[in-house]
Amino acid sequence: MDASTTTAIPGDDELTALEQLCIEFAVTAGRFIRDERPDRLGVAQTKSTDTDVVTVMDRRSEELLHRLILEARPDDGILGEEGADVTGTSGLTWVIDPIDGTVNYLYDIPAYAVSVAVVVGDPSREGGWTPVAGAVSDPCLRLVHHARRGSGAWTRPEATGDPALPRRLAVSSEHRLGRSLLATGFGYAADVRARQAEVLTRVLPLVRDIRRIGSAALDLVRVADGSVDAYAESGINAWDLAAGWIVVEEAGGVVVGRDGGAPGKALTVAAGPALVEQVAPLFTT
Repeated sequence: MDASTTTAIPGDDELTALEQLCIEFAVTAGRFIRDERPDRLGVAQTKSTDTDVVTVMDRRSEELLHRLILEARPDDGILGEEGADVTGTSGLTWVIDPIDGTVNYLYDIPAYAVSVAVVVGDPSREGGWTPVAGAVSDPCLRLVHHARRGSGAWTRPEATGDPALPRRLAVSSEHRLGRSLLATGFGYAADVRARQAEVLTRVLPLVRDIRRIGSAALDLVRVADGSVDAYAESGINAWDLAAGWIVVEEAGGVVVGRDGGAPGKALTVAAGPALVEQVAPLFTT
């Protein structure tokens, strides 16, 4: 934990309750955006650029999450992607992304998620917070991936009944950069994309291959379950990162930022311990 994060991590009983709420809220919002998706999906506005869209369902999903959180935990804060933030008094903040992978969702590409996490510290200040519980709902696969501090990372169905689940997650043991499958993403601004593309021209010859899925939360989950070996991206926000961060760490992985600091906008790298130190420098030179 960063030295500036002064709020104590909750005890085991509260962590268990928080994790269960993360699962419940992420699954509820995930079902909502999947089952209520309009045939003709409206775009409410653009954010940073014309390619950075906010759908009507982003707004509705965030409103749903706000209502669920405030009913269950009225003293906690809320930080969400769409900006309707709440200042809490408990020292805990819910960091939520109502649809991670909005462009995929807009085009009905089945790779989007709902990310719900509880953090200590100030999630509006990079390096000043850490997640203690989180869940990532994958509505298209009807799965939810979740973790709490000190208890491992798990995948389970959004509805009970599959005897093969829950399944404990573990990051890849791959330690050779040249045999690693790397996930990444791109920003929305043209100049940012140009810089990211230039970096990838150097990285691609050094790895097995690169995947661009379109959802940072799902990229992090894929690191946690070993279906990709590493993930690296600049420009992501707390709501993209929070739940996936703790899922990766509880699956045995490492999540770092530039120069080994906290992950965030400058850089987020996630991988197994043997690989993370090889991947991070590729995105800082």
